[in-house]
Amino acid sequence: VNVAALVINLVAACSAGEVPLTAVQLLWVNLIMDTLGALALATERPTDELMDKPPVGRKEPLVTNVMWRNLIFQALYQITILLTLQFEGQSIFKVSDMVKNTLIFNTFVLCQVFNEFNARRLERKNVFEGILKNRLFLLIVAITVVLQVVMVEFLQKFANTERLNWLEWIICISLAAVSWPLGWVVKCIPVPE
Repeated sequence: VNVAALVINLVAACSAGEVPLTAVQLLWVNLIMDTLGALALATERPTDELMDKPPVGRKEPLVTNVMWRNLIFQALYQITILLTLQFEGQSIFKVSDMVKNTLIFNTFVLCQVFNEFNARRLERKNVFEGILKNRLFLLIVAITVVLQVVMVEFLQKFANTERLNWLEWIICISLAAVSWPLGWVVKCIPVPE
């Protein structure tokens, strides 16, 4: 989340003199990912294969190579689509600057929501395995999505957003949903232990 947000705002500020993600929007993304996202992932039950792995030493890195691989590819994807929206969004979708910025914010948040599913299973390609057994995870994801809809559609002044029409919502969801097949492809790339 923070890598993509930093790069997007830095590149946009240096090239266009404006930032697409406001301070309130960045706080919102961090709030929902650091609280609701962490809570959702904490509800995952440990798998049997976890017991087959050797213990991890105290001096071992907290972020593994598998995590780095997944993080780098998801961040690169998010940076690519959000910078494309930043520089070409108005002309591609024929929208105002405010709607373009809302598309960026909404797509960014939805990318994090979709990526929560990838984070459930760092090494497995099927991130939906056992998903129906964890209703609390699904509830928290649903709450996150509802709160994002409220933020975009009803709290425009607070969130510095513009209401989106159905097509714009579908665009945001479609761009964010690419996180799933991307996660599957990335997990085909081997990493050293």
